[in-house]
Amino acid sequence: MTGYDPQFLGLDDDRAVPMPAARGEAAGARIRRLEYTHFTVALDTARRLAAATAVNIDGSALLDLGRGDDWHLDERVGADEQAGPELYARNDLDRGHLVRRRDPVWGDVEIASEANFDSFCYTNAAPQAAEFNQSLELWNGLEDLVLEYASANGLRLSVFTGPVFADDDESYRGVRIPKQFWKVAAWASEGGLRASGYLLDQSPQLGGIDLNEQTATDAPPPLGPFRTFQVPVADLDVLTGLDFGALVAADVLASTVPTAAVHRELWIELTAAEQLRW
Repeated sequence: MTGYDPQFLGLDDDRAVPMPAARGEAAGARIRRLEYTHFTVALDTARRLAAATAVNIDGSALLDLGRGDDWHLDERVGADEQAGPELYARNDLDRGHLVRRRDPVWGDVEIASEANFDSFCYTNAAPQAAEFNQSLELWNGLEDLVLEYASANGLRLSVFTGPVFADDDESYRGVRIPKQFWKVAAWASEGGLRASGYLLDQSPQLGGIDLNEQTATDAPPPLGPFRTFQVPVADLDVLTGLDFGALVAADVLASTVPTAAVHRELWIELTAAEQLRW
């Protein structure tokens, strides 16, 4: 298992592009770095979900393999440190891939098959609302859109994805359910680094929900309609508490410096691919 390669993009100055990392000794101590075929998961053992994932995508060598759907625990990690099948049983939560299944499935058939299997590890899953709309379809297709844009640069892309862990995330079956997810795509253009950041919001949009009734019926916390935004990478740095490093300055939307507040005036709510800024 080779994991994520930080030099995969082949930048002119041989710069590495590390995956976003937890800040602080305490936060770092909770993280287990798990290497898989063509991708890496930074597992937050306290939250039992990935804090961040990083995948290398070679668009020129992608293979179209069968889905498989063989979800499994990672034997390298204790069952109490990863959210397993019990979280998704008898409810309407989906096991949402953080590293999208198709992204690491490239190379020869044997390696691509390993990547396909690895993508179904529970450490690469996060609970998401089963009912989705066009915004989620757009979210899942962002990698394809950026790959098309990057076709002149060797069809190589690195994508980082994870949940936004918030203090008010509600607990369900021992796992606090995130309401937002982030994604950053990175590619090389004229030898330099370019990046683009996104946020998926599934916060409940309707008031008056009886949380006591939700608990009594063993239903998951309420989640709302999906909304997808293109946002400054600097804002993701603030919202997640992760260090996005050089990705902040490489942002094609706004190369702003992370501050205590986010720059919501720069957010673009996406309903169609044509709204994306490159």
